[in-house]
Amino acid sequence: MFAVDGVSIRYEQTNVIRNFSFDVDEGEIVSIIGPNGSGKSTLLKAISRRIPYHKGTVKFNEVNLKSMSPKQVARKMCMLSQKNEAPNDMTVIDLVSYGRYPHKRWYEKLNHDDMEIIHWALERTHLTDYQDRTVSSLSGGESQRAWIAMALAQRPKVLLLDEPTTYLDISHQHEVLELVRELNEEMGMTVVMVLHDLNQAALYSDKIGVVQAGQKAMCGSPEQVMTQDMIRQVYCMNAEVRYHKAEKKPRIHLLSTAR
Repeated sequence: MFAVDGVSIRYEQTNVIRNFSFDVDEGEIVSIIGPNGSGKSTLLKAISRRIPYHKGTVKFNEVNLKSMSPKQVARKMCMLSQKNEAPNDMTVIDLVSYGRYPHKRWYEKLNHDDMEIIHWALERTHLTDYQDRTVSSLSGGESQRAWIAMALAQRPKVLLLDEPTTYLDISHQHEVLELVRELNEEMGMTVVMVLHDLNQAALYSDKIGVVQAGQKAMCGSPEQVMTQDMIRQVYCMNAEVRYHKAEKKPRIHLLSTAR
């Protein structure tokens, strides 16, 4: 579906990402993991064209994203940052409505078809009863769902999520990731997300890419990636890896610092 080929990103004279390549197939959930400061979020921003990259290519269905206009890119993918803020008086339905603007000319107003999509997005994220509340009045999990609803109204092919569970308690983390899984399974939406929690990445991903010091350390299925050796080499931690009985996915138990 889209391919990242040899991408390098530089801030001033510092190389943050070096010669990074990976492919994402249609309908996959791909998680990007790695230590703090390794370049995970920077890579996601480059894929979404929020920041430039000085080398390499990112292609969507064989078309170079650099050849597309911002509106064309927005119709294909949507990125949500770690923390999103809306004006204090903005309602949920107003926020979700912004997802339709990549499909409108500057002078066009929302029409009946747009409103149907907006209400569909609210329904899919279980926010219909919250549509007239202000975003600022929502809980962390509800707020994250509202932003995902805005992304759905944009009707992208790919959803990019930068640490979607950051700042959320355990129950709201579960709520958001279950919603991501639901959108993937029921709508076939392709998802690429940056995660810190290794067990969440293992449980919810089809493929995992590991970033270490700005380079790809490895990429593969959770079973291939989540090994004791990887955790020791990348995170400098000793760990025990078992398998989740119901999901049959690896579960990591951290033991001690590796020396």
